[in-house]
Amino acid sequence: MTNTKIVSPKQDLIFMAILSVVVLTMPIWLQPFGAAYPDLMQKFMIFGIFAIGYNILFGLTGYLSFGHAAFLGVGSYTAVWSFKLLSMNVIPALIFGTALSGLFALAIGFVSLRRSGIYFSILTLAFAQMSYNLAYSVLTPITNGETGLQLTQGDARVLDRMAGIEADASLPTPNLFGIEGIGYSGFYICAALLLISFFIYLRIFRSPFGLKLRAIKSNQNRMGYTGFSTRPYLMTAFVISGMYAGLAGSLLAVTDPLAGAERMQWTASGEVVLITILGGVGTLIGPLLGAGIIKYFENIFSAFNETVLLNAFSFLPDWLAHPVAAVVGLFVGEGWHLTLGLVFMLIVIFLPGGIMEGISRLARLITNRNKAEPKSGAHENKEKEQASAGEV
Repeated sequence: MTNTKIVSPKQDLIFMAILSVVVLTMPIWLQPFGAAYPDLMQKFMIFGIFAIGYNILFGLTGYLSFGHAAFLGVGSYTAVWSFKLLSMNVIPALIFGTALSGLFALAIGFVSLRRSGIYFSILTLAFAQMSYNLAYSVLTPITNGETGLQLTQGDARVLDRMAGIEADASLPTPNLFGIEGIGYSGFYICAALLLISFFIYLRIFRSPFGLKLRAIKSNQNRMGYTGFSTRPYLMTAFVISGMYAGLAGSLLAVTDPLAGAERMQWTASGEVVLITILGGVGTLIGPLLGAGIIKYFENIFSAFNETVLLNAFSFLPDWLAHPVAAVVGLFVGEGWHLTLGLVFMLIVIFLPGGIMEGISRLARLITNRNKAEPKSGAHENKEKEQASAGEV
């Protein structure tokens, strides 16, 4: 069983307070980075929720799932159906999206968790691809196939009509009791849900349940030899992780009420794996950092095109500017995945523990240097005293 540092509840509350300040002031301190617009900050929040939920499974138990995009898609489809049938209020959409994703995770986990290691990963990938194909071509009356599920003027919205809320000429916007789910108000809705989700995630980390999950990751066979049944704990972690993915998918539908099968593709599952590894598997804050970095790369670097690059290198002679722009263009714009791949490769090679390992190394280096300075000073003083005594 891995050793874990004992943290007091007071320290956790201080940590949550600091995190809350950092998250809620993002529109201010992200301005210099050109990332303070609502759509991007909402993605930071949503994929942060997706990543911390995934970390409960992968980070604590070591079970690598390639099928979490299925739960993301189920959450999105359920949320859009809630908007179409019940109400544009986000609360029913979030509740039903999270709950149905949890049920779907229970069904998939019941089969997949009969195996471990690579076999578990392959099973989850197979279920995700089956879900994608069902959504894309088989269940078209429910998912609307490749077009995606969208809102229309003729949707029932039973609860809204009962409350006397009538749709106007334009399509309605998801809202929280009148607070729109887009723009900065939408960001703060996502931010509040991220903080609530993170607090639950933190309590799981600190709980005896979380300790058992770490023990499973450390040596599942040894736990089995002692008569301890690990399956219920793995199933619970898998379902909770699926519910987090469902919540993230529901929030994607809140910010953009459109659900498509592409959210269930294996690439979406691979993305959350990259996010978690990049930030630091099994760490508290690592998945949030990974989500922020990857989404920043995606939304900022992918915006560069040939015209922008030529303007950036306009100070060079024409015969040199075009080749330089062509080379750099391989790593930005549509080729931003190449840059992401290189960054990920460097992190895995030099920092297997992700960004959080790099931060820990830097903190230890600074601490050791600060400790060494007084010792070296005292040693120099002692040498001087001995030299002066010798002269006498």
